[in-house]
Amino acid sequence: MRPTFQRLISTLAVLLLLATVAAGPCAAASHLLTILHTNDHHGRFWRNDNGEHGLAARKSLADRVRAEIRGKGGRVLLLDAGDVNTGVPESDMLDAEPDIRGMNAMGYDAMAVGNHEFDNPMETLRSQERMMSFPLLSANIYEADGRRAFVPYRFFELQGLTVAVFGLTTEATAVIGNPKHIRGLTFRPAIDEARELVPMLRYQADVVVALAHLGFDSESGTGSVALARAVPGIDVIVDGHSHTPLTAPAVENGVVIVQAGEYGKYLGRVDLEVEDGLDDDPERVVRLVEGRLLPVNLTRRVEADGGKKRVPVGEGIAEDPSQLALLAPFKEKGSEALNTVIGHSEGDFPGEREVLRNAESALGNLACQALMAKTGADVAVMNSGGIRAGLPAGDITYRDVLTVKPFGNTICTVSMTALDLADYLRAAAAMPRNSGAFAQFSGVGFTLSDGYVTGLTVGGRPADPARTYTVTVESYLAAGGDGYPKLSGRKTFRDTGYVDADALREYVMKHSPLNPQRYAPKGTIQRE
Repeated sequence: MRPTFQRLISTLAVLLLLATVAAGPCAAASHLLTILHTNDHHGRFWRNDNGEHGLAARKSLADRVRAEIRGKGGRVLLLDAGDVNTGVPESDMLDAEPDIRGMNAMGYDAMAVGNHEFDNPMETLRSQERMMSFPLLSANIYEADGRRAFVPYRFFELQGLTVAVFGLTTEATAVIGNPKHIRGLTFRPAIDEARELVPMLRYQADVVVALAHLGFDSESGTGSVALARAVPGIDVIVDGHSHTPLTAPAVENGVVIVQAGEYGKYLGRVDLEVEDGLDDDPERVVRLVEGRLLPVNLTRRVEADGGKKRVPVGEGIAEDPSQLALLAPFKEKGSEALNTVIGHSEGDFPGEREVLRNAESALGNLACQALMAKTGADVAVMNSGGIRAGLPAGDITYRDVLTVKPFGNTICTVSMTALDLADYLRAAAAMPRNSGAFAQFSGVGFTLSDGYVTGLTVGGRPADPARTYTVTVESYLAAGGDGYPKLSGRKTFRDTGYVDADALREYVMKHSPLNPQRYAPKGTIQRE
């Protein structure tokens, strides 16, 4: 019986082989991978006054997408491209603990190190890192002893699919970061680091994702676009830093690039199909299926009934009850901290509209000097409409500061020659009285006559035609708000990300007690 059984087995094997050859090669199996992503959160753990975004609604949306994808047999990663810090007082005063706790509850898989992670001392960042239930990734930041300062990458095993995620941080952090907080760190060029790292990751993983805080600029070809062009082997770049809402993924050199704007306004979603390789070509193929931004309770203003009202953009997202319960105590604690006394004034800094919008003022000068102190700029220009209240005599709280600067504008800088500066000051000084555009200045003196700036001084000295000066304004003006010349497109323009109210708070704390007479106008600016 034994030979007969062996012949039967052999016959069946031959028949199976013949059937396989006749049918041709087997179709490759495919896997669905969805990456959910955010970036540049900047302390927005709680919904804003319009009921928009916040981590509670973001969690509901992420959980819903997860359930959808897993119901289809797919895999999901939740990633953040950096800058959890700096932006909202309740978060800043608690060192972003509510934001990190909320991200833990959402099940984030990894986060890149952003430049604003260095707004705080290194010990604070290390404390935040220990608090995270997900890795904080950056491959191109090195300690003085040559070791990497952070985990460079992480492999994720997702039901037979291996995904490598590695972090990159803009090397501009070495210039724009707080020197005290980055002392001893080296920010190596991101592209050079990726060139060395990606081949190893490519060998071990089916999908390679760069979690990059670099910025997206298709026109200049810098940041994530340059990375995609220069480094083969990356499938997806989840980007941040430039606050760009890419409503659909950009594809550069075959690399999918995504970015979800800022502040958690959107939850980014990119769906990928990963196809198994065949015997003659075993490498898996990654294809883009679809990518989009999911609004998190965003609203927009529309004309209605002779006025304006806000209407939803997309469907409403219910806030997750467990996330709300987690975050509410932090919101209350942060609100209480706003009442903490941060300084003292020896007299009133009037903030009435009729004062600010018709002449230089002590409060305007104070607010401008706070911007200069934060950035080291030579000159500051501010629109009077950006100042909404005065500072009282006596104790000053952070809440008082926020009533003066409530808009959350970020502080920007740009380099100008003396000639460029004169042109900008001419436009600013010509803004009409009794309007929010009326300009406040610090660091300069000049006369505007017949449309020309004459007698220009910077820091009390005649402007030097051979010098370049640093000018600081808030993001509203930098974008051309109130009809000011737009600065944001200039080559030397930089948005520091620092919030104007935080700069004013720091200035008050450092220079108290404040004497209004010290900041009184000196008559150095003469308008027509």
